[in-house]
Amino acid sequence: MMFMRTYFSLLFGTMSPEDVVNKAKELNLSSLVLTDINSASVMLETYDYCRAAGIKMIFGIEYRKEGRHIYTGIAKNQEGVYQLNKILTESSLKNMPIPDVPPKCPDCFFVYPFENIPKKPEDLNANEFIGVRATQINRFLTSPLRRLSKKTIAFHPVAFKDDEGYLLHKLLRAIDLNTTVKKLEPGDTAKRSEVFRDKHFFKECFATVPHLLSNAQAMMDACSLHFEKTLSHNRLYFSESKADDMRLLEKLSRNGCIRRYGSYNRAAAKRMEKELKMIDNMDFASYFLITWDIIRYAKSQGYHHVGRGSGANSIVAYCLGISDVDPLELDLYFERFINPHRKSPPDFDIDFSWDERDDVTDYIFKRYGREHTALLATYSTFKGRSIVRELGKVFGLPKEEIDNIIHKGPEGEGLHDYAKYIFKFGALMEGFPRHLSIHAGGVLISEKPINYHTPLKMMPKGFPITHFDMHVAEDWGFHKYDVLSQRGLGHIKDAVSLIRENRDINVDVHEVAKIKKDEKVRLQLKSGKCMGCFYIESPAMRGLLSKLECEKYEALVAASSIIRPGVAQSGMMREYIKRSRNPNAFDYPHETFREHLGETYGVMVYQEDVMKICHHFAGLGLGESDVLRRVMNGKKH
Repeated sequence: MMFMRTYFSLLFGTMSPEDVVNKAKELNLSSLVLTDINSASVMLETYDYCRAAGIKMIFGIEYRKEGRHIYTGIAKNQEGVYQLNKILTESSLKNMPIPDVPPKCPDCFFVYPFENIPKKPEDLNANEFIGVRATQINRFLTSPLRRLSKKTIAFHPVAFKDDEGYLLHKLLRAIDLNTTVKKLEPGDTAKRSEVFRDKHFFKECFATVPHLLSNAQAMMDACSLHFEKTLSHNRLYFSESKADDMRLLEKLSRNGCIRRYGSYNRAAAKRMEKELKMIDNMDFASYFLITWDIIRYAKSQGYHHVGRGSGANSIVAYCLGISDVDPLELDLYFERFINPHRKSPPDFDIDFSWDERDDVTDYIFKRYGREHTALLATYSTFKGRSIVRELGKVFGLPKEEIDNIIHKGPEGEGLHDYAKYIFKFGALMEGFPRHLSIHAGGVLISEKPINYHTPLKMMPKGFPITHFDMHVAEDWGFHKYDVLSQRGLGHIKDAVSLIRENRDINVDVHEVAKIKKDEKVRLQLKSGKCMGCFYIESPAMRGLLSKLECEKYEALVAASSIIRPGVAQSGMMREYIKRSRNPNAFDYPHETFREHLGETYGVMVYQEDVMKICHHFAGLGLGESDVLRRVMNGKKH
């Protein structure tokens, strides 16, 4: 049985999940055992690759303590996945070492390495086995363990593909241990034999002890996993049922609609009913209600917030108080946020002050339970010059020599002899994960305990993170609540407090309609004198506001979009400024542009503008238009 480690066996493994599966397919393996060291970051990703390759994936974790392999756990089923993840989670959350003997996990197998058995062989539980490598067969045959024919299995861990991979592995180990390659001890690295082998190798090596192979095969046959990409991973209901959720959402939305628009706004009521129907059909009621609940808590504590992102396209979000952006006023399409053609779940971006965000996050964990809540991880990877510095150190080069290599680059002259190896292995290491970090603000709230999907790792702030990142979360259907920190909101809060103290005036920053009509605000914008104003105080932005003679909210929103690098470099900013100064000096390419892009003078400034033209000019449905918009934004292939 080969136990595969990817490069998410951090600073140990040398292969990506895709590399591992491709090599397994090349060797005609029917199954693959994934056992990363103290990690389950690529469990779901590897399962996807295996399914595409027609290979059965078996999930396990190689548990190590202080660099020493103590045992490997293998999940028989989904409950086994939960139990294995729970071991890592409890160790991290309680800041305790992994136990030398695993806890009771009836849905798992555990394999102890032949050289490190923590209990008497006769005391092994029914699900505990001893792994024997091909290089240990002679020792095994002369040991008392040879009589335990039913408790021993063939064991072959894999960390690299070939000799080059072994050298890369040694460099990673030296980086991890903060030493040089020459000072590595034999126990610091994997054995050189830990490479892929074909079936003939095992038949030949284990010919004298064939029961080790049959026992291993029986263990693999007893394992069966099925992971599904589904939105049901998320908390299903805010209340007791889907029906109760919809009743509550409808009441809150309609009350909010009256508060925002008055009692007789037919356009708002029609848009509201359309959105509620879509939310109901796509089972997103709990998502809206949980977001509303987070905002409700923040407001109860007197915290300022800003709801933004594609969630601002929703009139339901506007009426719930999640966002202060009126989608009717700005002609924003709900379909950019949710539509039947969109496979990935939507997300709300909610900004809080830097000194209030942690309290809101703490509320989410306490309200929805620590077994069901986690922050998303992000992967810190090896990149560019940092790789050269890391490898230079493990080769034992002084700082001056490393600086010289970085300065001159691969084609430089007079470099140290090790430079060619640094650039060679540096290219192989590019993009390798180095450690897990915290995503900017992504929070998951799961229906089943989150350990069914991932272990958790405690971070210094006191909140645990998943082992996978936002891309895996999105691919597998997890909703992401972005609870973000914004220092600008802290400054606004301080300003409101100072005004109240010094002038006895209470300013409500959520009275957006009043602010838009304020004549002093309009004159300030038009003059471009905006120092101290978040987002519009840069020299470029102040210059643009002055050129546009910006005094309306719509013009301010357009300015904030056209100054972005992609729009500015394409020439759209220049064209927008020219047309805004002389609106009658250009022709619209079609009446559709005049009708739907009149406010931006026919220039497609916003992503919604792409949807408008696709829908009104090309005749695509709004959902299909959003698909094309997402293809064009370049974030994913």
